[in-house]
Amino acid sequence: MEGTIIKGVGGFYYVKTAEGMFQCKARGIFRKENKTPCVGDLVNIKPLNEEEAVITGIFPRRNQFIRPPVANVDCLIITIAMKNPEPDLYTIDKFLVMAEYHHTDIGICLNKIDLSGRGEIDGFHKIYDGIYPVIGVSGKSGEGVSGLREFMSKRKCAFAGPSGVGKSTLLNRLEKTVVAETGEISAKLQRGKHTTRHVELFELTGGGMVFDTPGFSSFELPDAGEQELAFLFPEMVHFIGLCKFKNCRHISEPGCAIRKAAEEGAIHESRYGSYCRQLKEIHEMRKY
Repeated sequence: MEGTIIKGVGGFYYVKTAEGMFQCKARGIFRKENKTPCVGDLVNIKPLNEEEAVITGIFPRRNQFIRPPVANVDCLIITIAMKNPEPDLYTIDKFLVMAEYHHTDIGICLNKIDLSGRGEIDGFHKIYDGIYPVIGVSGKSGEGVSGLREFMSKRKCAFAGPSGVGKSTLLNRLEKTVVAETGEISAKLQRGKHTTRHVELFELTGGGMVFDTPGFSSFELPDAGEQELAFLFPEMVHFIGLCKFKNCRHISEPGCAIRKAAEEGAIHESRYGSYCRQLKEIHEMRKY
């Protein structure tokens, strides 16, 4: 019998199947093979009775994240706030690179638009329009949430982004049955504390599923080489083969098509700056 792991707590995995929900333990052979079932996994189970079963197999994964431990994420929704906290474009771009590296669909959710002027919102769109879908919402008022729900339909989605941008509020706006607990707002830091202790996958009304996780607010640079990074910036891909040198790093080499495109405005200066900073970080990591 096939099903999807929607929750894992205390060594038990809760698998939703066409025949109902089963509380499962994983076969011991997974430990020998150094495999751990994750929320989001499509699995084979062997029922023991009407409520309990054993996970006997894990289907190949589209992707897997270590922190939080989830698999088969169809779409990462990179969530930022227009105010409180102010958007950090470099951090946003690092989340986008992480999503590209893990081969997920990507959307950008621009939260707290009720706190921003039209000029600020338009300025953000100028950077990312044509690269990723940008969906403006207000978790407080509910403005734009229906459009976000439509974007998420028919996919398993997860929210990613810095702390305090309103991911938990949006989850509760999307689906009242998703209890994404939020702690008190720090007056000093002006950000919320997500208190969810485990990962769970919820169905959304109208189709689609959403991961409720305590993670995706921090990340590590992907295990990509310096030559691979430009491929994780979609607007740069078209120019890669046009550089004078095949091993161009797109920083100071003569005849670099990407650097020329950035100088001419075909690649936004903010995005090119993020690429350069991330390339430097990867280079520094490779030293040690």
